[in-house]
Amino acid sequence: MPRKLPPVPTTDLVKFVSIVRRLRRECPWDRRQTHRSIRNHLIEEAYETVDALDRNDLDGLRHELGDLLLHVVMHSTMAEEAGEFALRDVVRDISAKLIRRHPHVFGTKKVRSAEEVKRNWERLKLEEGRTSVLEGIPRQLPALQRALRVQQRASKVGFDWKSREQVWDKVREELEEFRRTLKKSSPRRRHEEFGDVLFALVNYARFVNVHPEEALRRTIDTFTTRFRYVEREIRAQGKDIHDVGLEEMDGLWYEAKRRRRRQRS
Repeated sequence: MPRKLPPVPTTDLVKFVSIVRRLRRECPWDRRQTHRSIRNHLIEEAYETVDALDRNDLDGLRHELGDLLLHVVMHSTMAEEAGEFALRDVVRDISAKLIRRHPHVFGTKKVRSAEEVKRNWERLKLEEGRTSVLEGIPRQLPALQRALRVQQRASKVGFDWKSREQVWDKVREELEEFRRTLKKSSPRRRHEEFGDVLFALVNYARFVNVHPEEALRRTIDTFTTRFRYVEREIRAQGKDIHDVGLEEMDGLWYEAKRRRRRQRS
């Protein structure tokens, strides 16, 4: 039986909105902000929220969701001041969209699977006036994530490879083309061909159920952890890392790798 949810915190939300509105009136820093000036803060808060999720830090997640809510209310308050739109418009728009795009919940349409729900979602977006299935994918997304979303959208209308073997052949083809550009091609051509390699790898990751952005983040985390171990051990020996050779650093690197494996076993 589903857990009974607490009531909507109407009083708390009203108080929170009044706090943000007062900050806009009385705080010099908050008063001078614009939609554009705080847009990068919004991106940072979104990443901090994802970081809390990755670490399964529920206290951190609660905190970061509050920061995201602050940005929703702050941007809405700025818009209200300029006569552009109001917070109620934001809430009404997203409510209407959720109802419209879930006819199997709020209407009479029947669906058989989550995949069918996703296909209906994309079809409904086109019916709402979009001219391309790729419309709405932000250019500001990390490149691997954006590549994945573009490929997923194209796949939904049948523009896709038939098998992972075909995709791997494409990866090899793009790698060979990139290798050839290293001989005489311009820097621009090398960038283009390397981009093709990455795009093909994202496609292959999709076919083997690997999220490329998450996979690369984990690899970066692993590299960072091992390299910091190398740095700590070199400092513990009273040495300067700039004076240590690659062979010694490699030895410490593999020592860090072995230690990690022992911890997992």
